[in-house]
Parts: sequence; C-alpha cells; structure tokens
Amino acid sequence: MLFGQEHVKRYQETDGAEGHDWQGTTVLILTTNGRRSGDPRSTPLIYGQHGDDYVVVASKGGAEEHPAWYLNLSDDPEVTVQVRGDRFQAHARTATPDEKLELWKLMTGRWPAYDEYQHKTNRDIPVVVLEREG
Repeated sequence: MLFGQEHVKRYQETDGAEGHDWQGTTVLILTTNGRRSGDPRSTPLIYGQHGDDYVVVASKGGAEEHPAWYLNLSDDPEVTVQVRGDRFQAHARTATPDEKLELWKLMTGRWPAYDEYQHKTNRDIPVVVLEREG
C-alpha cells in the first residue's frame, strides 16, 4: 500500500485532489469485500488505462504471497473503484497470459519497479483488469 488508510481517507474526502497524483504516477482506490469478514476494504493502487478499462498490478512489492485485496476479488470480483471523484462499480478479472504481455508493459511504464518486484518472487504477479459496469 502507498500510505495505507490515511491515503484512502484523504483521497476519498478530497475526491482525489489529495492522493491521486503520487510519486510521478496516478492512484485509484479499489474497494473489495473482505473474503472472511465481508466488510469493505479500500486500497490505494497505481493504475493504468487500457481503452475503457482500468488496470492494476497485484505486486505486494514482490512478496511471495498475493496481496489481500487480490485474494478478496478472487473470491468476489464485484468491486468499487474511485478515480478522482468518479466512483463506479466494476468487475475485476485477472488478465489472460496474452493480455498480460501488453498490460505489463503499460504498467511498468507507470511504475518501473514492477519489474524488480517480479524478479524478487517466484510468484507470477497478476495484472488485474477493472471493467466498469453499466
């Protein structure tokens, strides 16, 4: 996470005026349903855009396990996304291997450290596509 829950709080309170632009890239807020609690869990994530879809990376800094938000959306792919003041429902899915080739390049262009993270772990870091509903 970037600044954790303080980042989420400031972003939500200011419609992204604080928190959208971060260290030379851009951030959205992804809200998943906790797989055990069922409670909403909001996470700030670096994003890219591919057509009408938003793209995020389940890197967890190159840790050996997937981030909790990715495990949550694997159980329940219906999520809420906030990009600046735009809040919407989306369907989250893991990019196919073919899609990942292109999307990984897109995302390393947004945050080059993703390549380092992949080298640190044996885990295949997933790229997630967020498709706006409605």
